[in-house]
Amino acid sequence: MPAIEAKNLRKTYGALEAVRGIDFSVHRGECFGFLGPNGAGKTTTMRMIYRATPIGEGSLTILGLDVGVGTNDRAIKRRLGVVPQEYNLDERLSVRENLTVFGRFYGLRGGPAQTRIDRLLRFAALTDRSDTPVQHLSGGLKRRVQIARGLLGDPDILVLDEPTTGLDPAVRNALWQQLVELKRRDTTLVLTTHYMDEAEKLCDRLVIMDRGGIVAHGSPAELIAQHVTSHVVELHIESEAELESVRQRHASAVSRTARLAERLLLYTDRGEDIIQRVVHESPHVVATLRRSNLEDVFLEITGHGLEEAA
Repeated sequence: MPAIEAKNLRKTYGALEAVRGIDFSVHRGECFGFLGPNGAGKTTTMRMIYRATPIGEGSLTILGLDVGVGTNDRAIKRRLGVVPQEYNLDERLSVRENLTVFGRFYGLRGGPAQTRIDRLLRFAALTDRSDTPVQHLSGGLKRRVQIARGLLGDPDILVLDEPTTGLDPAVRNALWQQLVELKRRDTTLVLTTHYMDEAEKLCDRLVIMDRGGIVAHGSPAELIAQHVTSHVVELHIESEAELESVRQRHASAVSRTARLAERLLLYTDRGEDIIQRVVHESPHVVATLRRSNLEDVFLEITGHGLEEAA
């Protein structure tokens, strides 16, 4: 039985169809991702999963429980942990006090509650900040408090909505290590993100959403192999005329080309050959060779970048 299964799942707000009949399943113990631009339907889907928003049409089953049966919501919520995109901690309380208050939702009180909180503080590397008011913490530390809070109920599924948005690279990497450790403990992770590197590092499988629908699904490696070439030659050219000239000269030698601002992207399985030709013909052009990534997949499938609103 999958941890989560959706069939023809839909959600509308007036004339806006935010989620348009999507199907997906999440295996137990995996990290499953939703990748896409703002407005793609990721957060609406997540809110239906953690029961903040009722489903519109279709079916959604979580840990074997049908969310269409209203009496199942409390049982589902007790087996889920949620790390929302926005900070919603009580800024006036300390880290420990936030966890103590929230633990009561799971019936945690007294000594057993403090034992679990101590364990989570150690896991989140927050022991030395346990008595610090949340208002004095950095964004990265607040996110670690939210992850610890999401784990209070020892959940089967941890839902993370844009968990590293606005954090610097060092803090993001530290949080990634915590999430990898959770997966090793067989916690099912459901993650939304618009960071391609985050999805590639963390997700066993993912779906790419665009305009409320799922446009691709699979592991990161499968999606890259299926939809784009192995390498991309990136050329940084400020002159519009020269950019177009270079594109025309090399169009026949590559699978396809794409334009992103001042960058010309040449998609190819012969990266070394192509970049040598470019450097020989246009030595003043800044040229780099890289492996294809999920952003390239998204560009190929949808025709626009991950940062664009749907």
